[in-house]
Amino acid sequence: MTAADILPVDTEELAAIAAAEHPDPHAVLGPHPYEGGVTVRVLRRLATAVRLRYLALPTRRFPDGWHEIELQHEWEGVWVGVIPLEPGIAEGDVPPYRVVASYGEGAEALVNERDDPYRFLPTLGDLDIHLIEEGRHERLWRVLGAHVHTFDGLGAAPDVTGTAFAVWAPRARAVRLKADVNDWDGREHPMRRLGSSGVWELFVPGVGAGTRYLYDILGADGVWRQKADPMASFTEVPPLTASVVFESTHEWSDAEWIARRAAEADRGHTDRPMSIYEVHLASWRRGRTFEQLADELVAYVADLGFTHVEFMPVMQHPFGGSWGYHVTGYYAPDSRLGDPDGLRLLIDRLHAAGIGVILDWVPGHFATDEWALARFDGAPLYEDPNPQRGWHRQWGSHIFDFGNPPVRNFLYANALYWLEEFHADGLRVDGVASMLYLDYAREPGEWTPNVHGGHENLEAVQFLQEMNATVYRRVPGIVTIAEESTAWPGVTKPTSTGGLGFGFKWNMGWMHDTLQYIGRDPVHRAHHHHDITFSFAYAWSENYVLPLSHDEVVHGKASLLRKAPGDRWRQLATLRAYLAFMWAHPGKQLLFMGGEFGQESEWAESRELDWWLLDLPDHAGVRQTVRDLNARYRETPALWARDAEPSGFEWIVADDAAANAIAFARRDGDGSLLVCASNFAAEPHERYRLRFPQPGTWDEVLNTDADLYGGSGVGNLGRVEVPEGGITEVALPPLGTVWFRRAG
Repeated sequence: MTAADILPVDTEELAAIAAAEHPDPHAVLGPHPYEGGVTVRVLRRLATAVRLRYLALPTRRFPDGWHEIELQHEWEGVWVGVIPLEPGIAEGDVPPYRVVASYGEGAEALVNERDDPYRFLPTLGDLDIHLIEEGRHERLWRVLGAHVHTFDGLGAAPDVTGTAFAVWAPRARAVRLKADVNDWDGREHPMRRLGSSGVWELFVPGVGAGTRYLYDILGADGVWRQKADPMASFTEVPPLTASVVFESTHEWSDAEWIARRAAEADRGHTDRPMSIYEVHLASWRRGRTFEQLADELVAYVADLGFTHVEFMPVMQHPFGGSWGYHVTGYYAPDSRLGDPDGLRLLIDRLHAAGIGVILDWVPGHFATDEWALARFDGAPLYEDPNPQRGWHRQWGSHIFDFGNPPVRNFLYANALYWLEEFHADGLRVDGVASMLYLDYAREPGEWTPNVHGGHENLEAVQFLQEMNATVYRRVPGIVTIAEESTAWPGVTKPTSTGGLGFGFKWNMGWMHDTLQYIGRDPVHRAHHHHDITFSFAYAWSENYVLPLSHDEVVHGKASLLRKAPGDRWRQLATLRAYLAFMWAHPGKQLLFMGGEFGQESEWAESRELDWWLLDLPDHAGVRQTVRDLNARYRETPALWARDAEPSGFEWIVADDAAANAIAFARRDGDGSLLVCASNFAAEPHERYRLRFPQPGTWDEVLNTDADLYGGSGVGNLGRVEVPEGGITEVALPPLGTVWFRRAG
């Protein structure tokens, strides 16, 4: 071999390779056909000798076909040599080879043999690159991030398995991989930039599941930053921050559930029962993993009869006190609770029990931690560069750049990721109001109007419409729910008619008014009767979920139980009556954990629920009330079949403020009828005149004042007979709600 056999490379490029600052290390490292041979350069910074083992025709010296050549040290850890081509082999053909590096001298030397990362083609194809550049790669998680991958061996060479790493950092000058495999020295594995896409890629042989890694990113400002992978599917447990290579082995068993969900997609969800139990997984019972919850939580929710659970964010977040709403790992489940397959198991088990799963999702803002998304490649990338639009002062977090197509792609692909890869049945989208308005939580002068002079964030509107249209198209039968607290029109209207395209919207007005009502002493409720009735005036303007969420039982707001005045008996009775009123109200129900048994103290994420209360009969009675509410609700189509239609509702008593009483009827299209009558006074109304929609026998199918629930036992002996004309007298218990269902 002579110097003429070697493909020449100028010293500036060699110096950039040695410093791991070259934007395309594969242009220098790895195999390059040249002058009848293949020049191979490898980076082995501390090696004392490097050999190349390559596969060619067997010889007497190399009977297994693996030949060896010594490499020469060329420049600060760069070694070079030439593989001669066999006769009849085309110049462009590169034989398989491995790198054997020695560290130290003689018998004490440490010898390491590995495949060369720089001899492999990119794992992203041209179409992937094009879609990423356009911001239209709907399965972005399958090409970015870290993926165990196997390249087919050539000829007699074995297959090569490793991990393909790819990260989007368009303004970076260089990116290198720091990982267990290189003792966290990123200079050993500089990555290549793929054209103008902003994607940096490297396949590292021998790296598998469980490998920890980070990216070193050289920004345009010349500063190196250590970053977690935005597309990582698993991470270390906080406060550690490394990403972790993960390969799923979970085998789903919910094919029937998914098929039925897709088959019913055209129906939507408004005409089906939906009773949601909201859970903060880390504090439902402390110390439980996803796998343990797959036994305990599933059995508990199934026993209570809820149709769905809603998990507060399960995405990776560094600070537990944020409850998951300040996300750093949008594609990684919370590693405090286990690995991604643990979450898959939990969802699989819920589906087996007939329970749908809704995940809280936070696309409106993200955490500021310097090792995560913030200033990812040295400048605002995921966040809007305009501080009037990119900083959420109220929450102390960054706001996504909704006008940047690749950023929108990152977000709506993330929505698809949780729906497709984890079989979630829906997403509850957090903080929609904060996304829609440029002046949200901003004073005059702190925001700039849009191009039309308004305060609407047009780019965020476009993103929400694009996200909803995409997920409903790609994953038939799922549902999206907006936490939207303003009067924005058309939140649940189709995107084709200019709406945002959500399936449901949280009814924050109902929550605020009715909680305010039950928080008053019964003697004062007569003066605020509109608080309990006003929601019916707009109940069909959108498709609503009635939320009694975690936000209402923290930060000095008191638990649901303690919102009600009076002694403990009155508090428990009010809670039971209020929940039964809620279950009968048009819309779907959401109840935060603990509310189902009258949690006494405010919720705190640092401790579990007050499970000891269930040893007390009165609190066990509240849970039995919720269990029976769900059972009666599911079996009574009048309560859900026409939720979105005013014709499914009829006032019976709307204005009896003096008695603190209301009554209304619910009906479906097949004649099923239910009457709900509530008495929010502290005294019973023994002979209350009530007009029923039809004469005949009406069964008292639920009474929150029943002895079984801890009540006083005032009731109607199980049924009432309604004469022609429909008016009869009934007993309305104190602080109680009664449901009557027409018999037959």
